[in-house]
Amino acid sequence: MSTVQENSRWPRVSKFTLSACAATVAELVTFPLDLTKTRLQIQGEGGSRRHGGSVQPPKYRGMLSTAMGIVREEGPLKLWQGVTPAIYRHIVYSGGRMLAYEQLRESVLGRSEDGVFPVWKAVIGSMISGALGQFIASPTDLVKVQMQMEGRRRLEGKPPRVHGVYHAFTKIIAEGGIRGLWAGWVPNVQRAALVNLGDLMTYDTVKHFLLRNTSIPDNSICHGLASICSGLVAATMGTPADVVKTRVMNQPRDSNGRGLLYKSSTDCLVQSAPWSLTFWLTFEQMRRAMGISSF
Repeated sequence: MSTVQENSRWPRVSKFTLSACAATVAELVTFPLDLTKTRLQIQGEGGSRRHGGSVQPPKYRGMLSTAMGIVREEGPLKLWQGVTPAIYRHIVYSGGRMLAYEQLRESVLGRSEDGVFPVWKAVIGSMISGALGQFIASPTDLVKVQMQMEGRRRLEGKPPRVHGVYHAFTKIIAEGGIRGLWAGWVPNVQRAALVNLGDLMTYDTVKHFLLRNTSIPDNSICHGLASICSGLVAATMGTPADVVKTRVMNQPRDSNGRGLLYKSSTDCLVQSAPWSLTFWLTFEQMRRAMGISSF
């Protein structure tokens, strides 16, 4: 447990704000990786779609060649295309999930008598908080994915779907109503539950295991080791659902808002860690600087 005492002047809103700020830093640092990942995921969507009787060959091969291709063909700033809705998303998502998990851990599920938060409780708390945070933030995630794909559409000579964050929101509402903002929310929430199971549960468990069983103090070394473990587990558990989520959210839709390529996340599945490190290191140091106890 941390030796830093809780500062009573910082209520829940301060913890939410610090989580959102740490997530913003992590998103700005790692967003080019997220963009290249999305391009790679999208290029394989609807693999059975044919162009002139043959399957369209992949444009990108590998993360590095994808990033270099974007810089060469679209310019270096395009590596951050869609970062604005991504930040909006993480303000809601990360702020909400972190606050919810901490409240579940301290007030609802509770620690054991020896102060340990059991793994089974961490599993429940992390999945609930992740699913709740992502459901609320799902509209901003939808806009982010669509903004990320605009550069590729321009290179392919296709007319742009959206011309900015505000236009993306209004276009989605005009085509599918308010419900359209939550298109693809099922795979979105599924992914968030899995990612948070790997991220929050692993980080919390590994960090406090190190503090109880090793001589490592509650500092950046401890936070870094725990965050690396959480990032690896979260990426392993969330990647399949992440591919499904991206493809479902990016697919074209009919006038009723129904997807034209995939009927559901299961249908898409049949057809088809840097962030965590930056986030946790930033989050823990910001809490410490503000006089709030370690997570």
